[in-house]
Amino acid sequence: MKKEIRLHGRGGQGAKMAASILASAFVAEDKYAASFPMFGFERRGAPVTSFVRFSDQAVREKTQIYHPDCIIAIDSSQYKSPAVYEGLRPGGILVLNSSGPITEKPHVNLEKVGTVDATMIAFEEMGAPIANSCMLGSFAYITGWVSLGSVIDALAQFFEGEALRKNRRIVERGFGETKISGFENSRNRL
Repeated sequence: MKKEIRLHGRGGQGAKMAASILASAFVAEDKYAASFPMFGFERRGAPVTSFVRFSDQAVREKTQIYHPDCIIAIDSSQYKSPAVYEGLRPGGILVLNSSGPITEKPHVNLEKVGTVDATMIAFEEMGAPIANSCMLGSFAYITGWVSLGSVIDALAQFFEGEALRKNRRIVERGFGETKISGFENSRNRL
């Protein structure tokens, strides 16, 4: 099984770190994985895209992902942008940082959308709007491609002490508070 994941965020939201943590979680489950970012302007608030590939076989391709199986939108303002869905494979999954459910299917190739108010959870748990860890818990819940335990264990490679404790709690809440949106009676917009 080979899957490709594209993360969309803004500088300072942790898209690059989220991709690295996710790759580590896959490796912990005896999969091969690679993660890498793509930056435009390197400044806080600028759009950032990160990529994760994982497979049961060695991952040698290190190019950006043009046909993702899953999109993680850390920055909720980007979810309506056609560029976010570019190349999305049929049966695609969207993991979205959003305070409310999605009522219209934003792309014809989407099969599932999981929403979680990651910004609110991050504020409540650590006092900052850094939603990346929460999105990883949500990703584990909606895809089932990696276990919650592996994501939580991978955090220890990036955090320690109080920051580790808070990020573990944020991942758990992301997993537990994700809602899956249905698309009955919806129209395709893109």
